[in-house]
Amino acid sequence: MSAQFFLQQCLIGLTNGALIALVALGYTMVYGIIGLINFAHGDLIMLGACLALSIVGALGLAAVDPAVTWVAIAGLVLVCGLACGSLNVAVDRIVYKPLRNAPKLAPLVSAIGVSFIFMNIGLFWLGSADRSFPELLPSDNVLPDDWGLQFTQKDRLVVLIVVPLMVALSILVRWTKLGKAMRAVSQDPTAAALVGVDVDRVIAATFFIGGFLGGAASVVYSLYINTIGFQMGFQNGLYAFTAAVLGGIGSIPGAVLGGVVIGLVRALASAYVGERWTGAIVFAILIVILVFRPEGLLGRRVREKV
Repeated sequence: MSAQFFLQQCLIGLTNGALIALVALGYTMVYGIIGLINFAHGDLIMLGACLALSIVGALGLAAVDPAVTWVAIAGLVLVCGLACGSLNVAVDRIVYKPLRNAPKLAPLVSAIGVSFIFMNIGLFWLGSADRSFPELLPSDNVLPDDWGLQFTQKDRLVVLIVVPLMVALSILVRWTKLGKAMRAVSQDPTAAALVGVDVDRVIAATFFIGGFLGGAASVVYSLYINTIGFQMGFQNGLYAFTAAVLGGIGSIPGAVLGGVVIGLVRALASAYVGERWTGAIVFAILIVILVFRPEGLLGRRVREKV
């Protein structure tokens, strides 16, 4: 239990936290725009992993030359991201859009229904048993040996994909015309429509971006864990949704912070307390934080209009 061991667990936690944060962004973006908790987001990522596995098998990417491995991975991220983004938009148009003005419970139950539909599609696609995902990247350490820390090619993959996507999303939301429209719709859809914002287009773009990030996360998760299954969306979605709530649902920086916190807590709890207690510790910390800050770490308290 040396300082070196502690630093190693922190590295593991930061890597896992970055992946959780990428998934959490899909939840927090949709909630921030239309106030919907999209419970199907985790299972959308599972379908992205199914597509990635099928592409790897069909194109024989497991035997590709190491020199073009990163090109192949970039292609996987792009294809799965576009597929998941398009599927997310289709679900919004078919299921969620007709329920825009319905009571809040109706779209929530519909999201749970979509989650079960996706899960059964994954069961049909993969079967009931977990499937191994080919190891496209070696497990060699990229840090100097005298450091005594392990940071593999897979860990580097998470950083090289997740961090640029988060930065690009922040730039899009803060500095682009679409981002300004998204912020306007988030604050008041009716007022945004009155000043010329196409609210439906903004919502569709939000679902596409969230789905694209989910598709990218599915590729990174598959390459990092090397095991996928039709039920993988539930646990990953649960931790990602928890990260979004912890950081402040609707806040993009909050989702990132929440993911990093949960990743660190999981890694340290697993190392120092035991794997069986990890989930209990994560949710105990969540409850304690929400007792004192119900809006989350970076969330803003919103006054109810009367």
